Amino acid sequence: INMDETKKFFETYCNFVTKVTSKPSLEVDSLKASIDEIQKDSDIDVPRLVTAALGLSSEAGEFTEIVKKILLQGKPADEDNIFHMKRELGDIMWYWATACMALDLDPSEVILENQKKLEARYGEKFTVDQSEVRAEGDL
Repeated sequence: INMDETKKFFETYCNFVTKVTSKPSLEVDSLKASIDEIQKDSDIDVPRLVTAALGLSSEAGEFTEIVKKILLQGKPADEDNIFHMKRELGDIMWYWATACMALDLDPSEVILENQKKLEARYGEKFTVDQSEVRAEGDL
């Protein structure tokens, strides 16, 4: 592949990406206005919500990395690695609690809502069909 063609292709794609990206994703002032509007019009604690979203994603990635190395790369499923996963799960829990606080949600209610959702979807037992074909409104 010609390097000039590659650069042109990438430039075209980047222009497309910019066109379909929201203003708050591109401009600091727009992002600040969006944050201010959310803070003003809701009970959401935006700084905590951002902290939770970024932290949950990164800590879940760290947990997944350990699982990947155990399952695919020969890392031992030993006490040390289980302890490492335990610590990452603790970090995930910390960010999950932060998300609950950011949204002013009772953590117990979040757990119960999840249980109700899964009971409605699966009843008493998991089936592949129920995991793939969901009722309307089942998120």
